Amino acid sequence: MGGPSDPPEGTPEGTPGGGDDEYRSVVFDESFVRAAHLQEFSAQERIADHTPAVRRRPPLRRGLSRRALILVVLIAVAFGTAVYMGVRHPYQSPSARPPAEQTRTTVVPLAPRGKVPGAADAGMLFEHSPAAQFRAGAAGLPLPAFHDTAHFAAEQVRNALLIAKEYVVRSALDPEVLTGGETRSVRLLLDPDQFAQFDESVDRPAADGRHAATGWLVRLDPARARLAGTEIRVQGSLRFAESDSSALEVVAAHTLVYPLRPAGDPDARVSLFTVRRELRFRFDRDDLRLHQARLTLATLQAGPLSCAEDTADRLRPLLAGQTAKEGGPAGTDPYATGDAMGALCGTLAENAQPDL
Repeated sequence: MGGPSDPPEGTPEGTPGGGDDEYRSVVFDESFVRAAHLQEFSAQERIADHTPAVRRRPPLRRGLSRRALILVVLIAVAFGTAVYMGVRHPYQSPSARPPAEQTRTTVVPLAPRGKVPGAADAGMLFEHSPAAQFRAGAAGLPLPAFHDTAHFAAEQVRNALLIAKEYVVRSALDPEVLTGGETRSVRLLLDPDQFAQFDESVDRPAADGRHAATGWLVRLDPARARLAGTEIRVQGSLRFAESDSSALEVVAAHTLVYPLRPAGDPDARVSLFTVRRELRFRFDRDDLRLHQARLTLATLQAGPLSCAEDTADRLRPLLAGQTAKEGGPAGTDPYATGDAMGALCGTLAENAQPDL
């Protein structure tokens, strides 16, 4: 019989004191339950006798996944490309380029034999002078037929010619440059390597073959002369050639004729002042890309001028009715060290002036 506390039918199965007493010693704690791996098998797996009761999970892969590895490789390639471009950049800064050779300048004043011819009207002077057939302004400096060269495309050649022409226009036809003292517009067309020489020539001009301001631009003394009207007659040419495989050379040879009056006297007679220039430019590929030029040689002959006047700073033309001062240019010391260039002077041919 059961005890007083037992039910008549005995202790139910599955309850304490029931038929599961033999399993009471097995304890499933919380960590065991969490670590247990449950897997439901398919019907086929349950039928097969050889199917293991527990399937092993594939081992976890150690190291980087394929996507992470690809990302690392891409970052490394991008970093390497950036370093390479920094070392081999095609547009190197000017400091990385070799220093430019200094521009050579020669200014030769041309003195008249007698009085300078003059007239009330500039048109009359032009008609009776060799400049009668010259064109006005930049039209007198047309571009030549251009083509590609061994190492430069036709478009690069055209660009070099346009920059050279623009330099001529800014440095010899701009009224602000001629009599106003403006220099910045000309300076901006130069290669930065030449800024120091240009600035020294403008600020401290000297007839030393390197630092004549009038070698870089045509600059008249505003206290001496002013333009009589706006028409300046020009005749010239541009020619190009490869100086080597890395550079183009352009030569601008032109004659400019300026009608002038004395400063402060608008009713005075007009005279003509003639300037003959030859400028040599060198362009590498960076210059062409940046729209700048390297002026390597500048030669200027101008008259009527007095040989006794200093022409390194400004040109001081002789005007209608004036004659050249007596005396020649400043003496040259052949024993002086440095540049051998001294002061030069020539004579203005009579047929170079208006025949009135």
